[in-house]
Amino acid sequence: MANSKPSHNKEENSLAHDKYVFMGARLRQAREYLGFSQEEVAETLGVPRASVSAMESGRRKVSSIEIRNLARLYRRPTEFFYDDESNEVITEDETVKALFRVARNLTVEDKEQVLRFAEFLRGAGQAPVRRRSN
Repeated sequence: MANSKPSHNKEENSLAHDKYVFMGARLRQAREYLGFSQEEVAETLGVPRASVSAMESGRRKVSSIEIRNLARLYRRPTEFFYDDESNEVITEDETVKALFRVARNLTVEDKEQVLRFAEFLRGAGQAPVRRRSN
């Protein structure tokens, strides 16, 4: 009796590829949101930077251990990376936390500049509607 391997049709392969691409996009979104470089993530995971790039583009499978570590690093539930039904959006509180994380490494002068810009944005309100001249 011949040893037969299960056959995978193109549709199944395409579906699997789409899931890896989806996961990769979520990984990139979470990394960029927190301001991490691919190099920083690679060092944390103990893999080459090219592996992080391949994960984010869907060209490399991500192990369950890597997903767990990435979820911890990115402060996201593991389901965020798997579930395309999840419509989880980044909340305002998370945005404020991310702004704080980025700003805490700035110089005093840069922090003052960011504060002035934030106050400018707060006071600017909505841009006026431009009217066309005839």
